[in-house]
Amino acid sequence: MLSIFVYLNSQILIKEILKTTDGSYTLYVPELDETYHSTNGALQESNHVFIEAGLKFSGLKKAAVLEVGFGTGLNALTTFKETEKKELLIEFTSLEAYPLTWAEVSPLDYMNMEGYQEYSIPFEEMHSCDWGDFTPISSNFSLRKLNLKLQELTFENTFDIIYFDAFAPQIQPELWTEDIFALMYKALKSKGVLVTYCAKGTVKRALKAVGFQLQSIPGPPGKREMTRAVKGDY
Repeated sequence: MLSIFVYLNSQILIKEILKTTDGSYTLYVPELDETYHSTNGALQESNHVFIEAGLKFSGLKKAAVLEVGFGTGLNALTTFKETEKKELLIEFTSLEAYPLTWAEVSPLDYMNMEGYQEYSIPFEEMHSCDWGDFTPISSNFSLRKLNLKLQELTFENTFDIIYFDAFAPQIQPELWTEDIFALMYKALKSKGVLVTYCAKGTVKRALKAVGFQLQSIPGPPGKREMTRAVKGDY
């Protein structure tokens, strides 16, 4: 099993590469007993939670997306593929306080997943492009990576969709609070959508407390439910 080293909260953490049930790979942090993606299928989770339940649900042909947790870049990659298939126009903003390097991500071999081989160059550019400004990855997809903590977010009425993909509440509880979800609510446009793999009762209550309308929907393989939260009526 290959191990690499990354940082989280000023700690050096060993990461191990795991093959998930659908054949795609994720990173596992033994010290936290946590993975970046579902062990029941990293690619399946990304497509189910963020593409199907978020991007496609919105029905938008032009959308501003905010991702909480750039991580391995898998969600950006699946979104990029969708823009190429459907000719969508996406401005994709991704937050990451503790970035991985391309040397750490490339062993996950996402570029060789079925249907993704043609996106190897764009995917590498997502990891190598500068932070802070939008970079056109294609004519349909622009990426802006922001190296900041979620608590520092100041956007208002900016995004159509939020991919909330932070580490689980038991790992980073400070990112699943009413204060954080109030920032998410403010950052969304009217009728904007937030999607997350998490369906914990405490998380849903926090979302509801700041004004979101909640929809509990079937989760990806291995999870009974996930959460979709809408700003206003949809």
